[in-house]
Amino acid sequence: MAGSAGQVEPWEAGRFARIAQWWSRALGSDGYERHTALLIGKSTLAATLAWVISSSLLNAQSPAFAPFSAVLITQVTVYQSLVQSLRYVGAVVAGVAVQVALGFMVGPEAVTFALVALVALVIGRWPALGAQGSQVATAAFFAFSTYASATGYPEKITELGQIVLLVLIGSVVALVVNLSLFPPMRFRSAEYSVRTLAHALCDLLGDIHPVLSAGDLEEERTQQWRTRAAQTGELISQARAGMRTAQESLYYNPRRLFRRHRGHTGFENYGAVLDALERALYQVASLTRSLHQWRDAETSYNYRAFVERYGTFLASIADHAHLLSTLDEDHLADQAGELCRLAERAQRYRRQVTDQAESDGLPLADPARPYGVLVVEAIRLMEEFQHTSDVLRRYADK
Repeated sequence: MAGSAGQVEPWEAGRFARIAQWWSRALGSDGYERHTALLIGKSTLAATLAWVISSSLLNAQSPAFAPFSAVLITQVTVYQSLVQSLRYVGAVVAGVAVQVALGFMVGPEAVTFALVALVALVIGRWPALGAQGSQVATAAFFAFSTYASATGYPEKITELGQIVLLVLIGSVVALVVNLSLFPPMRFRSAEYSVRTLAHALCDLLGDIHPVLSAGDLEEERTQQWRTRAAQTGELISQARAGMRTAQESLYYNPRRLFRRHRGHTGFENYGAVLDALERALYQVASLTRSLHQWRDAETSYNYRAFVERYGTFLASIADHAHLLSTLDEDHLADQAGELCRLAERAQRYRRQVTDQAESDGLPLADPARPYGVLVVEAIRLMEEFQHTSDVLRRYADK
């Protein structure tokens, strides 16, 4: 039933609230929402300018080519805008050239269209064109239509050349707009990549260490840990993609001359931390495999104290990962100091693990038992987190 006049339905109020929250995030923080709003705004401006130039100033027959090209080229980074514009213009020129070569030799016949399509689709497979390869055929088809409808060779040449000109106008306008208005800097994407892997590691270790401290190694739980650890590959790939985007955002970007961040040094250090977290996830995967293969029937050794010590060590590593999951360059100096303190504490617990294994006489060299692998992975985990602390400490001190 519709609400009475002046009243707002609950679902409408919820929708308005979500819209308001979206714009609040866009205005209040340098995150996904702001990036999206800026990209839409710049694309709109670039398309409008391209349309005015092609329609009002040049009086082009097909002015839509220019704004279409402008929107296509307004990528998330200046570097990608430049790369994609070069590929796109190359693809369009290739498509038009195919039509010119075949059209003027054979004429506007069906067989000509088939040849144009065949050649354009083959050229579109050229790896150098990347994602813009499909534009070769698109441009060739539009060129064929223009060629077939035009009367006289001078008009055909003029209109085919105009397609290339409009694409160039749209691409140049998009590049100028992207360079002039808030050229995107994705420094925060580097932080986000580190946070993503650190959060995944913290969650996994947060599930493992209480169980180890309690000495309760059920097969169902260890299987779950092993499965979760094995599924982090996609997460690592996404984090790597975020880091690449962050690095690309500096290329040819004038804002790097005025930014308060420390340029490529920041990406290099965050990249080193990301590398360490990736290795740590692989080590935790090895650790979970060893725990899953634990033989419950083993009664030759008293391993309860060792397992408890190991749980305490993993809890300290989880604290370290938790702090990394909140990494923020604005507070990096304080966070780096805290990370170093956490690393010192974890190092003490790591030594207790080794000492406990030796005092209990556990067979560390026996490959059939998990003790040696667990001790080695503890050492490797400690090395990686010590490395992240040292890297961020040096970066913060610059």
